[in-house]
Amino acid sequence: MDLEKKIRSIHDLLQKKKFLQVKEELEKLLKKIPNNSYLLNLSGLTLQYLNDYKSAINFFILAIKNDEKNIAAMNNLANSYKNLLNYTEAEKIYKKILNIDHNYVHALNNYANLKIEINDHEEAIPLLEKAILISNQRNIKAIDIMLTLASVYQSINNLEKTREILDEIFSIKPKWSKAHKLLSEITKYSSDDSKSLSHIEEMKKILSDKELKDDDKLILSFALGKSLEDIKRYDQSFDYLQTANDLKKSLIISNLNDEIGLFKELIKKFDNIDLEKIRNKIETKKIIFICGMPRSGTTLVEQILSSHPKVYGAGELLYLENSINKNFLENSIINRQKIIDLQSSSSENVFLDYFKCFDIYNLDKNIITDKTPQNFKWIGFIKIFFPNAKIILCQRNPKDNCVSLFKNDFPSLTMNWSFDQEEIAEYYNEYHKLISFWKDKIPKDIYELNYERLIEDDKGEIDKLLEFCNLDLSEKCYNFTKFSKTPIKTVSVSQANKPIYKDSINSFDPYQKHLQKMLKKINKI
Repeated sequence: MDLEKKIRSIHDLLQKKKFLQVKEELEKLLKKIPNNSYLLNLSGLTLQYLNDYKSAINFFILAIKNDEKNIAAMNNLANSYKNLLNYTEAEKIYKKILNIDHNYVHALNNYANLKIEINDHEEAIPLLEKAILISNQRNIKAIDIMLTLASVYQSINNLEKTREILDEIFSIKPKWSKAHKLLSEITKYSSDDSKSLSHIEEMKKILSDKELKDDDKLILSFALGKSLEDIKRYDQSFDYLQTANDLKKSLIISNLNDEIGLFKELIKKFDNIDLEKIRNKIETKKIIFICGMPRSGTTLVEQILSSHPKVYGAGELLYLENSINKNFLENSIINRQKIIDLQSSSSENVFLDYFKCFDIYNLDKNIITDKTPQNFKWIGFIKIFFPNAKIILCQRNPKDNCVSLFKNDFPSLTMNWSFDQEEIAEYYNEYHKLISFWKDKIPKDIYELNYERLIEDDKGEIDKLLEFCNLDLSEKCYNFTKFSKTPIKTVSVSQANKPIYKDSINSFDPYQKHLQKMLKKINKI
């Protein structure tokens, strides 16, 4: 057997993303040479690509057992733990790698990304800068790491530094769509500004390249949609937005039916459950859950609350949904008996895992915000496991809300419905039914915050919000752009880093004639 030739063949299959075939080939090889650290690591990596992180971990551990110096396997092991949201274990391994080789670029980059995920941007920045420096010394242009660094500076509203890094990227790769998209996000385009108009024309020129990949086309189309809206060329803007959404639809599989099915399942299973009787009695840190439709103002609300001296803004956390999926859902079907059994079962303790995830944050505050918008699905579970939690439901003009969804590219697989006009409207209608159910069930536990009222009377609405959260009035909350320490990592970053403004009210209006399918469906509410 020519092992080297076989490995080259496997790498070729990996490049072609034929992961199942790779998995089979590696299984055959490992039967003949079971203790080969390189092959064990490769097997783990293949399972990572297949999102089977738990199985991948076993292979990486074996790879390291057979070769303690296999830092590639160690790095992959840490990545798997990170993907499973076990940040504490992942951090330990990244630190171990960097103790062995403090110039290991992959670990520096991955560790930085972990720090970004837990909002520790101060620690992430030097890690990324070092990774870039080492890459430059090795004559490797680490533009992906540079773009991450630029995005970090954007999230903390240091736009000058963001532009500086983007200029450096453009000197290396002038047509890179992701960099142009980031530049479009931090730019307020003006028809009187030659630089603005020049960048729009530059993006159009790149987009006209017939060899351009579909991924790059949709990225640039979203960017052009935003930039042309800025200069009020709404018809052109919509054409690009439609192109972007059509391209996205061609690359994904919609999950609308799964989501609607889950909504109906939640209503059915929680209908006759008395949430007051089966509440968890464990005292924990106080959580403020900020939820609602994506693009309904959740980021803005978190920025306001996290400006308060007693509050830590944790951003969008996946812990709650992961725990529910793990413990209560079987093929998207909710096990109702497991919910009922909580009254007399220790299974309620599974949600203590939620708080274990915060160990790595080194929090000095007892009040935490979790602003994952789609936690609106889990309001029933929230009231069971976090009886002292505050639930804020952000509501916005449905037309503005849905049009905003159409204008943005969401990376989350749970939002594959958001690239089609009619699917967006249908999702919103079903969302409305679900939150109506929750409001009827626990009316005193949910605070509805209206986005438009917040814009019109920010001080009055902020005062009401703080009162609901049992927080003292704080001047810092009225000046949240100055005092909020929570980085913004969502598509809302450009808007939420600004003081409260009215431009987003009736933002659907310029697009009405193009979005009749969507708007007519929404009007049925």
